[in-house]
Amino acid sequence: MNAQQLVDERGELWLALAPLWLDREPGERDYAHMVEVIEAHEMTLKELEWMFRLELAPVMTRHQMSVAGEWRRFDDRKLMQRLVSHNLRLTGWRRKSWALFSGLTTMMTRHRWNELMNRVMVARGELPY
Repeated sequence: MNAQQLVDERGELWLALAPLWLDREPGERDYAHMVEVIEAHEMTLKELEWMFRLELAPVMTRHQMSVAGEWRRFDDRKLMQRLVSHNLRLTGWRRKSWALFSGLTTMMTRHRWNELMNRVMVARGELPY
């Protein structure tokens, strides 16, 4: 997969989910937008979980931990460049390493992710877990 394919297939979804890592709790409008974008991409909950763990969390956690990070909003262009770069290298041992450490990279946003997944399940008419 090349950079343009990643942007076309995942870009909108990645940018919609980025507020999970901001220094504020997502509001109702944020969650509604995230659910809307997720539903447009027709991914299963399992696929969403792995995207959260492997595609987003490694990049977003590094950004969150940086001293000079942006905390109120992201520069979408820079963020997309980082996400694409990470995901182009996400093969073999790198993929396995990130899977192994995904509990650490997701722990700061897990509560927000769980809230989002509950909302996705409600939107799909499923029982929240």
